[in-house]
Amino acid sequence: MTELSKNWLTERCIDFEYKKYLLLAYLQDVSRQFGETKLYPWLADLIEHYRSAVAVRENKQNLKNLFPHRISGIDATTKQLSYENMLNDDDLMQELSTIIEYAIPQFENRVEEGKTVYDIVEDHLHLEPVGIIPLNAEYGYMFLKGGETASTNVYEYQVTFFENATEKFKAIHTHFIKTFAATISTTFQSIKVNLIRENKQIPNPAVYSIESEIILPLEETFLPIAKRMLVRHLSQAGNKTES
Repeated sequence: MTELSKNWLTERCIDFEYKKYLLLAYLQDVSRQFGETKLYPWLADLIEHYRSAVAVRENKQNLKNLFPHRISGIDATTKQLSYENMLNDDDLMQELSTIIEYAIPQFENRVEEGKTVYDIVEDHLHLEPVGIIPLNAEYGYMFLKGGETASTNVYEYQVTFFENATEKFKAIHTHFIKTFAATISTTFQSIKVNLIRENKQIPNPAVYSIESEIILPLEETFLPIAKRMLVRHLSQAGNKTES
């Protein structure tokens, strides 16, 4: 995996051709992963780079703050060091602006490429409840079937809440339990019964199955998109209950 440092704009030499080389090498690798239907962590990393570049363009002062400061002197009275920003060169600022203006549409194009793959994958995934879902569905099991195998991968999930000053968010944490081989007698309901038998402390867990019609990389695509689908489903179900 070709990585692009979070501080790639300000690290090492500030030269358009050099930064362009780094950027295109990174984006080439991202496109290769998308071509193999591998979305994570590349899509999330790409979106972060795009947002960061846009934020820097919108506030040039942030750009200066990203650069290190060097010692410019010492106060004889307070014995405190004084510093100056190393980015005081107008030509250097122009070079950085050129790099940013080039990078933003490049990031944007790859983000759209990743979102297109995401949408195609999601269109081929189907989420269904397994049996009766309890009122509290913030904890339970998620079954994944399809992707790279006809077996069923079972994950324990836990939904948590966090918020900032303006919004509340849901996050989902999963833990792999086991894989059930595909047999004539193995159904989602039989797997659920097996799990209840093994964990009698939870007699009626929330259980959801997510099946894929297409072959998908499990860790890079199927699992992360399935988790997002489940969080969205639980949020929508919660909103209906509240209304």
